[in-house]
Amino acid sequence: MPQMIDEKTRRELQSILAGLKQPVKLVFFTQEMACETCRQQDQLLRTVAGLSGKLSLEVYDLVKDSGKAREYGIAKVPGTAVIGDQDYGIRFYGVTAGYEFSSLIEAIRMVSRGTSGLGKEIEDILLLIDVPVHLEVMITLTCPYCPQMVHLAHQMAVANENIRADMIDAAEFPQLVQRYFVQGVPRTVINEFPAFEGALPAFEAIMEILKLVKPHVYDRIDAQMREARGERYATEVDPERVYQTIIVGAGPAALSAAVYAARKDLDLALIGSRVGGQITNTASVDNWLGTPDINGQDLARQFRDHVERYPIAELFDVTVSSITKDNGVFHLETSDGTTFKARSVIFCAGKEYRTLGVPGESRFIGKGIAFCATCDAPIYRDKSIAVVGGGNSAFSSARDLLPFAREIHVINILNDFQADPVLINEVKSNRNVRLHPGMRVEEFLGGEKLQGIRVASVDGSTRFDLQVDGVFLEIGLKPNADALKDLLTLNENGEVPVGRDQSTEVPGLFAAGDVTDEPEKQIVVAAGAGAKAALAAYDYILENSLSISP
Repeated sequence: MPQMIDEKTRRELQSILAGLKQPVKLVFFTQEMACETCRQQDQLLRTVAGLSGKLSLEVYDLVKDSGKAREYGIAKVPGTAVIGDQDYGIRFYGVTAGYEFSSLIEAIRMVSRGTSGLGKEIEDILLLIDVPVHLEVMITLTCPYCPQMVHLAHQMAVANENIRADMIDAAEFPQLVQRYFVQGVPRTVINEFPAFEGALPAFEAIMEILKLVKPHVYDRIDAQMREARGERYATEVDPERVYQTIIVGAGPAALSAAVYAARKDLDLALIGSRVGGQITNTASVDNWLGTPDINGQDLARQFRDHVERYPIAELFDVTVSSITKDNGVFHLETSDGTTFKARSVIFCAGKEYRTLGVPGESRFIGKGIAFCATCDAPIYRDKSIAVVGGGNSAFSSARDLLPFAREIHVINILNDFQADPVLINEVKSNRNVRLHPGMRVEEFLGGEKLQGIRVASVDGSTRFDLQVDGVFLEIGLKPNADALKDLLTLNENGEVPVGRDQSTEVPGLFAAGDVTDEPEKQIVVAAGAGAKAALAAYDYILENSLSISP
């Protein structure tokens, strides 16, 4: 490829590279017999390295020099690392030709300086990322906008030691195009999750990263920005105040109830744990009217942003542990020991995943035990996984894991499986799947992280250990109704019985969403029920002439 760098360009490059501060090493991995583009990249790098005494080139074979490949984290060719006085995690996969030649030169200059050039304000925000982040920017060599995103990703890697950033030529790695659903470039992938498309400004790109890896930090910054724009009027909940209505929960039912209650000008508070509830575990929601396809977390944020346009009081990341009623006033005690008061309550606490209650389980939740294969499947690429359960959710999880896991064990305590036959056949026809009917998990095994599970047959005839890297529990959900167990009678499923207006047997107490005996557990159904509950609560306040304070 030397012919691609004519004499005029060569002189311009020499002038640019003459300004290098510190030496830069180009480390190139190739496989000469198996990679045509490797030879092109080799020639290009040799030409560039020859233009400055501060540039050096090391060339290795991916297979023969596997130790070096592991040292630099290179797993595919052609792969180029740009190393300064330290390794900032800057990588190029493919030929750095076309528009991406400028990305290579910019990376060399930046690594030589040892500074990102982003500016202190942006770098300070970037340093809020304190967990490992791997950025992959999918590009094409004919895209004039791609270098902007590639350079920004590399700037982030220089500014924050927790970030590493790759340029990946989409034409060279079609398997990654398919895996990451690339339909346009530049496409930025964050920790193997296809995050956004286009060349974003620095602040917007950092916010997209924070949204995925540090959602609480993202929410805090986003709230401040919405307040500055006059789009957020939420305040903190006051434990001394007696509200007309307190809404318990933070899922679709609760947030819908909050909008309707606020529009009725009720003095209200919203108290819940995870904003969005179960929908945050859903990668794609395609049945919300008017929005054919949206990420569950994005939909939850849209709900929250809508609610916070009204002057409501809110408290998140807590649960309500008990509710009592005394002299017409409800007393709600939260998990942190604080008590809040209201004239009426709309209970929308939803459901939570069931657990097995066996040794080691609580220790490994979040460290190998998970509940959402849709969210976490890419983490378990080429690993052995167990799915516990026998219904549609278990087999759907197993299906989501098929493109990633090396081996999948489906363990069910019953002797048969309850999932739809079509789904069972789709999963079990894969050679990587092992079915274990009539078996139960007795213990989760491991040190700092999960390393295996101990299983036994229900009849006690067999017991053995399975070495697995992760377990997905798909054994159903239970209503979060314990806070009401001393206040009203729950049904046989532990759900809150409600009337057509979402009222309960306790005057002033309304309920909506998955925590109720409503059989259809759907987002739109929960949202509609939340709206009905708010309107019923408003009527209750009006009919009983209930003021704000006692």
